[in-house]
Amino acid sequence: MSLGRVSGDSRRNRHTIMKQLINIHINMKMKRFLPIVAMASMVMTSAAQEQLRSGVDPANLDRSVNPVTDFYDFACGGWMKNHPLPAAYSRYGSFDQLGEDNDKRINSILSELQSGTYAAGTAEKKLSDLYKLATDSVRRNKEGIKPLMPLIGRMEKAKTIDALFAIQLELASYGNDEFYGTYIGADEKNAGWNILNVVQSGITLRQKEYYLDTDSATTEIREAYKKHLVRMFRLFGFNEKKATAKMQNIMKIETELAKVSKSMAELRDPEANYTKMTLADFNARYPHSRLVELMGASGLKPEYMKEVVVGQTEFMDGADRLIASLTPDEYRDYLEWDQIKSSANYLSDEVAAAQFDFFGKTMSGRKEMHPLWKRATSQVESQMGEALGKIYVAKYFPASSKERMKKLVDNLQVALGERIKAQDWMSDSTKQNALAKLNAFYVKIGYPDKWTDMSALNIDPSKSYLENIIECYRFWTKHTINKKAGKPVDKDEWHMYPQTVNAYYNPTTNEICFPAGILQVPFFDPTADDAFNYGAIGVVIGHEMTHGFDDQGRHYDKDGNMNDWWTESDGRNFMERADSYAAFFSSIEVLPGLNANGKFTLGENLADHGGLQVAYYAFKNATKDAPLPVIDGFTPEQRFFLAYAGVWAANITDAEIRNRTKSDPHSLGRWRVNGALPHIDMWYDAFGVKEGDKMFIPKAQRLALW
Repeated sequence: MSLGRVSGDSRRNRHTIMKQLINIHINMKMKRFLPIVAMASMVMTSAAQEQLRSGVDPANLDRSVNPVTDFYDFACGGWMKNHPLPAAYSRYGSFDQLGEDNDKRINSILSELQSGTYAAGTAEKKLSDLYKLATDSVRRNKEGIKPLMPLIGRMEKAKTIDALFAIQLELASYGNDEFYGTYIGADEKNAGWNILNVVQSGITLRQKEYYLDTDSATTEIREAYKKHLVRMFRLFGFNEKKATAKMQNIMKIETELAKVSKSMAELRDPEANYTKMTLADFNARYPHSRLVELMGASGLKPEYMKEVVVGQTEFMDGADRLIASLTPDEYRDYLEWDQIKSSANYLSDEVAAAQFDFFGKTMSGRKEMHPLWKRATSQVESQMGEALGKIYVAKYFPASSKERMKKLVDNLQVALGERIKAQDWMSDSTKQNALAKLNAFYVKIGYPDKWTDMSALNIDPSKSYLENIIECYRFWTKHTINKKAGKPVDKDEWHMYPQTVNAYYNPTTNEICFPAGILQVPFFDPTADDAFNYGAIGVVIGHEMTHGFDDQGRHYDKDGNMNDWWTESDGRNFMERADSYAAFFSSIEVLPGLNANGKFTLGENLADHGGLQVAYYAFKNATKDAPLPVIDGFTPEQRFFLAYAGVWAANITDAEIRNRTKSDPHSLGRWRVNGALPHIDMWYDAFGVKEGDKMFIPKAQRLALW
């Protein structure tokens, strides 16, 4: 689970998002503001604290708004007014502002590499060559669709299912999945070992509701998607009639897969999304999946598939029936579309623009594409992000900062332990298990201690950009199999790059991770006092810790195994509180006629709540012997909450609100503030919120958890 801004996942890990990174979070595949500086110690002397500023920028506030009426507009209204939504964004906030500046920093690394000369096979040479290919729009426009057409031509000539499947086997070598998804990751009931996981997948729009709901807004998106399919096939040389027929075949397949897919909320139940079976049982139940052949073509040997975990058995039942019923034309068109949509951003500007028109404009409300440098940077980072990260941390992040961040993590860990002990709804036995899990947290800060060997990755400038991206896919597929198949889980593996502006909790390793990229304003400000930093980065740390005890994380024990360590009554007490909190968020109308999905966002909302509670508790512990002064008219307690709210300042399109409500497990920024704070008693004390105020919630109705 992450904080929230997960931007785009690379093809190699696209199927791990749902289960492996159950907790990647800040909300917002999350990026980055000021140059990274050495992090000041979070436990400061009274004298040092007196020299520090509040960290709260008065220009970000809107003092015309009463904080007890709308705290989000009070804390963020000035920022929103001063930072209108850029045309290339569907949502732009302080989080994204940080990401923009960090992207420029990453791009500067790539730009500097262009002027150097590097030996063949070095990471610097590969990064330089791949970036040149990504930015060479003249060459890509000249080549047009040619890099993909040999494959499309072969598919068009294939007239039988068997002939098409032979091509599908070739695609498996670079991690292609059709109809369902696969990944090698931790066995959630034997978390120390990796296993092959089979999960629902196969629908372009990712949420089943886009195919099945009949409200006007969803229907408009679905009709726009149909037009997009026709347009894309026309760009690849098919006439209107053929393109329309292909669209109809794809819509038929994706709609049938949507019908048997679980909703995003249903996917949040770990126990209901885990079924282990032998390979023999799998093959008997799903005879048309041809899993062994496909995995074998990817490089996975049968001995590593003696058992598999099926995430969604009913989906696989439906997918297997669908595969058996397909005509060669339907099978071919579905395969072709998978290749076209995954290749679009690596071909000509015309193809990339068409892809943006639907996914950027229609789905998100963006008005224009990001500039070429930004898109190229992101694309190179998605394939060679760790190699970039190694250069990044050497340049911007001193090793000493790891230890300084660790001090703050330690403080939050102590505070959460005290919070657990204080809960009156939980039995002593469950408390002991919770404390054991807390004390077993595996903490990662800044960057990995060991780096992935990319010497086997070949970047060939004589080949097209798309061909080199495919070579990257092949490398990562082979790397993953060699590293994980039949092997124990490597707890030192990182699931985010060091330069990423986010954080995560991974339940199967019981780890919390804070990459170097997040240790910047607005999350951390070395010139601000503890009130600000505990309200910002402190809440982030508490958020990730709480994920270990949210509605998903609570199902995993200290060793990362899915294991019920709760008494029956404690589990019931937890769910009663959690269900009430989900209902509260589901009552929020985010757009006229559209409510938030409190069940889907429950884990992130619980993590925000716990993060606020724990960080505030740690903040008071850290300053109890040397209370902080009023600065800029705000008490330290007020600055704590203003710092938290400031992280979520943003402008957003209505289209993106609708999209995120269906697809993002994080609540919208406004409601991470106005939804979360009315459940925090200390916020009432800080701002004098009383009965009759718009944001007031009676104490008996506030969430009491952690």
